[in-house]
Amino acid sequence: MNDAPTTGYSADVGNKTTFRVVAHSSVFRVLRKPQEFVNRTPETVFIFWGPPNKMQKPQGSLLRVIQRAGLAFPNMEAYAVSQARMQQFDDLFRGETGKDREKSHSWLSTGWFTMVIAVELCDHVHVYGMVPPDYCSQRPRLQRMPYHYYEPKGPDECVTYIQNEHSRKGNHHRFITEKRVFSSWAQLYGITFSHPSWT
Repeated sequence: MNDAPTTGYSADVGNKTTFRVVAHSSVFRVLRKPQEFVNRTPETVFIFWGPPNKMQKPQGSLLRVIQRAGLAFPNMEAYAVSQARMQQFDDLFRGETGKDREKSHSWLSTGWFTMVIAVELCDHVHVYGMVPPDYCSQRPRLQRMPYHYYEPKGPDECVTYIQNEHSRKGNHHRFITEKRVFSSWAQLYGITFSHPSWT
């Protein structure tokens, strides 16, 4: 997802990327490192997502940037989630949680988009490294885990989840709420969670 690298981490995350789901906020970070994200795995299909006001800003359209990248890197296969499809992701969130994403001042995470796309494309989905919804309430307080595996000195995972989940100012992800939905989908859609495993 986004600009998560495989170089230097392949023992843990593998080295084959079939699909890379990229948020509007990560477009430039991905395209600035073609040796890592575009040329290293030419079979990768990129799926870019973002709200229309972010993807088609008057001061510079991200859709145009993505189109130019497709011309600069002929081996790059890229798609952008349409405005109608973005609404479907919002509707799904509302249907599963009873919460309106906009009214609750939240953004769907790249994890949400990736999970929905995976469930739509695959008969079985095996997810590695995603913690369950109750992880932060069970984890010892002094145990620290970085939010991104490739940023060991970055913010703590649980601090990030809890702050985002309970924030009412600005727009935040509802990571724990999303994970509750994923947990309910596990049997329904053939999703297995490993390292850690979800019970």
